[in-house]
Amino acid sequence: MKGKLYGIGVGPGDSELMTVKAARIVGEADIIITPKTEKKEGSVALQIAKPYIQDHTEIVPVVFPMVLDAKKQEEGWAEAKRIIVSYLEKGKKVVFLTLGDPMFYSTYMYVYRLIEGTGFDIETIPGVTAFCAIGAHLGYPIVEKEEVLAIVPATAPKEKIDAVMAVADDAVIMKVYKNFDEVQAILKKHDMADEAVMISRVGLPDETVYHGLSDVPADTKVNYLSTVLAKRKDR
Repeated sequence: MKGKLYGIGVGPGDSELMTVKAARIVGEADIIITPKTEKKEGSVALQIAKPYIQDHTEIVPVVFPMVLDAKKQEEGWAEAKRIIVSYLEKGKKVVFLTLGDPMFYSTYMYVYRLIEGTGFDIETIPGVTAFCAIGAHLGYPIVEKEEVLAIVPATAPKEKIDAVMAVADDAVIMKVYKNFDEVQAILKKHDMADEAVMISRVGLPDETVYHGLSDVPADTKVNYLSTVLAKRKDR
């Protein structure tokens, strides 16, 4: 009997925001793969899924190197593939957990590409994205009527973000933890900072909310799990 890989989005933080299907499959899993880097211990995604994990399930942390060294990265991905395939060859039901949605800025996409040509079945279970959770949590409409929504990684070149903000009515800005000061400056330039909100670790016990980003100190230390929602002041 061949094993099967499931990519499961656990949502942004609240365990109850996992879908019924995701919770069921996590409960049936033989193996749960949790991605980690060399520097960080623990897994937020694992903690979110924890209420549904059964005693028979084995938790397997797998290192996915986030480095610029192409050779080291290639070796890391090859090892990750070897580990996952070894369980699939034993007929195991293997679950790969990821925050938010598996097909939205997720490590899972790379895992999917590694396994899709190996002959094993793969099923991807969608999850609630952080920006959808933030909109619902704060009563903040993300996009309305004919407005144009831009979804932007803050890690993109400044010029690219600036060009997108110039034409967007509303914006979701991800990965703001590294360069919040640049994001804030661009939002101010396009008159979107006053109406913007930022949440760090939405749905988790230590959630932090910032309403209006004009007056937030530019050197504010922003958590890795932070997202900005913004809209033009005249909307």
